[in-house]
Formats: sequence, C-alpha cells, structure tokens
Amino acid sequence: QVQLVESGGGLVQTGESLRLSCAASGNFFGRNVMGWYRQVPGNERDLVATISSDSSTNYGDPVKGRFTISRDSAKNTIYLQMNSLRPEDTAVYYCHTHGRESRWSPWLDYWGQGTQVTVSS
Repeated sequence: QVQLVESGGGLVQTGESLRLSCAASGNFFGRNVMGWYRQVPGNERDLVATISSDSSTNYGDPVKGRFTISRDSAKNTIYLQMNSLRPEDTAVYYCHTHGRESRWSPWLDYWGQGTQVTVSS
C-alpha cells in the first residue's frame, strides 16, 4: 500500500529557510507526478509545486523564484527547498502523488498527512 510521509516543517522567522521531505512507501509503476500543496484554514488547497517522472516542474505563482522542488526517483522521495520565507507562506503543506502501483492498478491520487510550516513576522 502506498503511504506518503512528510517531514521538515517547523517555525521560522521571515527570510529564513526550510526544507521539506516526502517519502513514499511502496513502488509506483511507470510515469507519475509528485508535488506539494498547501492549505490555510478556511482556504482552498493551493498548488505549490509539482515534478513529474521526466523532472518537468510546475510552480504556483506565489512561490516562483523562492521555492525549488526536486526528487530522488530511486527512493520515491521529493523535497521542497523553501527560501526567503514570508508570513503568507504559513500553512499546512501536503505531499501528493498521482500514479499507479502496477500495470493493472488504477491511477489514483495519494495524499500525506501534512506538515505545519509557520513563518513569524
């Protein structure tokens, strides 16, 4: 069974950095997309960044130029380097994967439990 576990969240001050990790247990078959989304209470869950099997990336506008997503496909792990953090980056950050476990499995969306990032002013 696929399971995503995030780590690396915490409390930092404006301008500081954090690095989030997401480790996926189990294996995915063929192509897949992994990424990070974030959510503030009362708001929609917004795109932060995604990265595909071919390493193509996509970033949400608020984090462009400040955040960098990367992956280690052999370990089914993705990372999010967050620099120049601002109070508006405060949110719960969720790891996400869209993929399938085998040739005969359905394509599914998998979500981690989330990790809290708090940026103080």
